[in-house]
Amino acid sequence: MDLHYTDAQNAFRQEVRTWLAGNVPAKRLPSFDTEEGFEAHRAWERKLKEGNWGMVTWPKEYGGRGCDLIEWLIFEEEYFAANAPGRVSQNGIFLLGPTLMEYGTDAQKARYLPAMASGDEIWAQAWSEPGAGSDMAAIRTKAVREGDTYVINGQKIWSSRAVFADWCFGLFRTDPDSARHKGLSMILLPLNSPGVTIRPIAQLDGDPGFAEIFFDDVRVPSENLLGPEHGGWGVAMATAGFERGLMLRSPARFQRTAEKLLALYRENEDTASPATRAAVTQAWMDAQAYCYSTYMTASKLMNGGAVGPETSCNKVFWSELDRAMHRAALSLSGAAAELDAPWLDGYMFSLAGPIYAGANEIQRNIVAERVLGMPRG
Repeated sequence: MDLHYTDAQNAFRQEVRTWLAGNVPAKRLPSFDTEEGFEAHRAWERKLKEGNWGMVTWPKEYGGRGCDLIEWLIFEEEYFAANAPGRVSQNGIFLLGPTLMEYGTDAQKARYLPAMASGDEIWAQAWSEPGAGSDMAAIRTKAVREGDTYVINGQKIWSSRAVFADWCFGLFRTDPDSARHKGLSMILLPLNSPGVTIRPIAQLDGDPGFAEIFFDDVRVPSENLLGPEHGGWGVAMATAGFERGLMLRSPARFQRTAEKLLALYRENEDTASPATRAAVTQAWMDAQAYCYSTYMTASKLMNGGAVGPETSCNKVFWSELDRAMHRAALSLSGAAAELDAPWLDGYMFSLAGPIYAGANEIQRNIVAERVLGMPRG
């Protein structure tokens, strides 16, 4: 790939770098899975909005800069290089936001997108249920239409950010006689609605990164329906495509980890085994390959192309890469790895990568059937 930047793109990079150098907090913020850390990260989102960096690819009228995908990749490279805080608003800006752009009404876009870009409203994802994890077509939580209102009853689980978030976007069964992927609808609702009960779920570190959400006769205006009624499966698949594709996991995230891994290797080169040396080398190459692949996809989209089930390849690749890099880091550190919080925390989080955004086993089935055209077993 012959990758060169224009003068305008180089100037944009310098603008991003200069702003981040003057605004990124000097100290690492507390985890956004704590109340204190959540609000600290919300304040950071508002700081980003002050600089007009909340979501650079969105149109200006919705709180963005109107940047193209190459500029977004440049922004992400500088963002991770500056060790800027994680995006507590990622469910909104990276998943729901693009879905609203595609399926939302003009009124919905005007109502929700600017508040996402500013950090004023943080979103949780309410999809999984106790009996419907990776198999979202098995969703049973009901939203019964009564005039201009949906009445919602049921339960969601593993809802990221739901403990402290303001809103959730959920997938609910609006046709009681339907089965599997038919008869589902995407509905937006505030988490402080009467009848909503949120029960935190502790992670390995004890912080409530997830929650159960219980709905007991929760009433939501029908104007909060996103996309067609009973057509929520298509809306959800678009959101899942954003989750597995470009936005949620930019290559800069993994390139930065690869750089840190290489530095760790140099510190421990004398004691590193040949296998660990090979793992570090492979991680570096894979991070670069993912970067070039993403630039290629961005160029394709900017030239009117589209991405489809191949996003499942993308998701399997970055999740396995993340796990491999952190495994190599712990191998380099040896017993001392238990005292290295960033690498240890990163490793524990990487173990979830093959599960969230669609389990990798499911993604491999999608690749086999829809990309390679193989018959179902």
